[in-house]
Amino acid sequence: MNKTIRIGTRDSQLALWQAETVQSQLQELGYTTQLVPVKSTGDLVLDKPLYEMGITGIFTKTLDVAMLNGTVDIAVHSMKDVPTILPKGIVQTAVLQRASSKDILLTKGAFNAEAPATIATGSLRRKAQWLHRYPHHKVVDLRGNVNTRLQKLKNEPWQGAIFAKAGLERIDLLPKDYMPLDWMVPAPAQGAMVVVALEKDTFCRDATVQLNHKDSALCTHIEREFLNVLEGGCTAPIGAFAQISNTTLRFKGVLFSLDGTTKIEIEKDAEIEACDHFGRRCAEEVLKNGGAELMKQIKNESK
Repeated sequence: MNKTIRIGTRDSQLALWQAETVQSQLQELGYTTQLVPVKSTGDLVLDKPLYEMGITGIFTKTLDVAMLNGTVDIAVHSMKDVPTILPKGIVQTAVLQRASSKDILLTKGAFNAEAPATIATGSLRRKAQWLHRYPHHKVVDLRGNVNTRLQKLKNEPWQGAIFAKAGLERIDLLPKDYMPLDWMVPAPAQGAMVVVALEKDTFCRDATVQLNHKDSALCTHIEREFLNVLEGGCTAPIGAFAQISNTTLRFKGVLFSLDGTTKIEIEKDAEIEACDHFGRRCAEEVLKNGGAELMKQIKNESK
């Protein structure tokens, strides 16, 4: 264990917390580590919605390059930000035990969902689901890291903004008063952290695979497989969540139109032993049930 494992991370408070968590676990196993923070394009460009910037990989590309050019050895990401297909030469080595996958609404004072309101989010998935439930509301774009978005909510004349519960919990910014959005299907792999390494780096792969949480890895794999088959290279409002109960895996997936008016949903169970390509099978069923036409519509509207 004489090699120092250089851990690449974005330099936001949440990203550093995640990288430090991996660092702590590796050090408990006896490895020597070093954090290497870098800024990503997603952090630097705050005046454009994510979906206009080509959302896939925008928070991970800088670290991919750093890994491939030898600046860092491994990278830690919020798994929902990671493209479903990794760059050539980079492999997933561990999914840490998943935290909450829930979305929550933060508001400024009393909130009446029946009244007109302006809600902020930078997510197509959250926007579509919110408008599906509250078509009389207006949804505006919200960008930046967690701290930046919290400050914007304070400064802007909005009634509320949607956040991932896990992110706020991890950096002790979860307020006492928030509205749980139990009806909202999360992003695939929301609440999970993933470690990636160079395929050829057997030392780092062997080290980090020890951090893998089997159930979290299986559930997020199925959710991301569902996403990958549906997307086909196009960003769309897609939610997916899998959870394990005894020997059964329960899955729920949704695809919405951009304006939230159309919803295609699937809920299925499978025995864990029969989960091979389960996410793909669920996605193919959605495509057959109108999803293919809806994805064409989304692609046309996104041009």
